[in-house]
Amino acid sequence: MVNFMNAEEALNKLLEGNKRFMSGKLAEKDVGSAREATKNGQHPFATILACSDSRVCPEFIFDVNLGEIFLVMNAGNVVEDVVLGTVEYGVEHLHTPLLIVMGHEKCGAVTAACQGGECPPKIAVIMGKIKSSSEKCSCDVEKTVNEHVKCMIENIRSNSETVNKLEKEGKLKIIGMKYYFEDGRVEITE
Repeated sequence: MVNFMNAEEALNKLLEGNKRFMSGKLAEKDVGSAREATKNGQHPFATILACSDSRVCPEFIFDVNLGEIFLVMNAGNVVEDVVLGTVEYGVEHLHTPLLIVMGHEKCGAVTAACQGGECPPKIAVIMGKIKSSSEKCSCDVEKTVNEHVKCMIENIRSNSETVNKLEKEGKLKIIGMKYYFEDGRVEITE
């Protein structure tokens, strides 16, 4: 199954899936057929960078099947070299026309960055990636989540010639989103 969607079609498919998720009426999926269709290769229609919070599961949030999204997750949806390389793989090698950076309300990583304090060195690296966003937003967690998504998109654009080239050629659209636990909705932020 080869992906022939453009960015708008991909976005619409994800937003329709989110409506189903919000209603609690997910589409019936034939995972066996999807597994068979993807056993020799993958052809996702979107690359998504999201937070690794266990309540943030893009496959459910967007009601997609196996092989439809190329997912990159880490605490705080931060961008560093390995993440950037993975994003580039999705948009360049797998030809996904849509890149989403998705934060979520009540993010623990953002909350920790806003509160400051001591933490183990590897976690401090994550907090450091979020710190400038929290300072811009006077440590308001929800505003910081939105600002951090915006900053991570700019980080990707600033550090990836591949992303810039694809975006300039009209082969890639980048969107920021925020996920809400209470009703399951996603909101376009950027």
